Amino acid sequence: MDHGKAVYEAKQRDKASRKKSTTVQVKEMKYRPKIGVGDFDTKTRKVKQFLGEGNRVKITIMFRGREMQHPELGRKILDQVAEHADDISKIEIYPKLDGRNMVMVLVPDREKQFAVAKAADDLAKEEAASVATSAVEAEAVVPATEVAASAVEAEAVVLDIEVETSEGDTTEEE
Repeated sequence: MDHGKAVYEAKQRDKASRKKSTTVQVKEMKYRPKIGVGDFDTKTRKVKQFLGEGNRVKITIMFRGREMQHPELGRKILDQVAEHADDISKIEIYPKLDGRNMVMVLVPDREKQFAVAKAADDLAKEEAASVATSAVEAEAVVPATEVAASAVEAEAVVLDIEVETSEGDTTEEE
């Protein structure tokens, strides 16, 4: 076999194996023990987005000064994040204190994501069915209102209405 041909085939095999492989990135989201509700919601929404894209998420609680005396506050925040993202993830590394930081790692759980997507799809189908049913009922109601409106218009044409002008004269209109 020719040396050039062997090198070419080796490169092709390497290229094919790289094409089939996927790289999982580790994204990091940093929280503080005194985080506000709005900031917490925004960061947690971003964590769920990262998990939905298939990335691992490292969540870090950064402590400063006296905050080191209350690691339970950091643990509480990490538990809340894990609870909010529970429908699409699972905990790979449970919260642990590492120097001045408390760290937890979440990984996407494909089975949970599939179950959530299926439930959302079923809900959308039910809503579509209920909208179609209400549309059919609305069509049945519309002709009755049209009949009532046309009866009122016909009655208005038959009546003679007197209108008073600014001079005090009265005129008749049909």
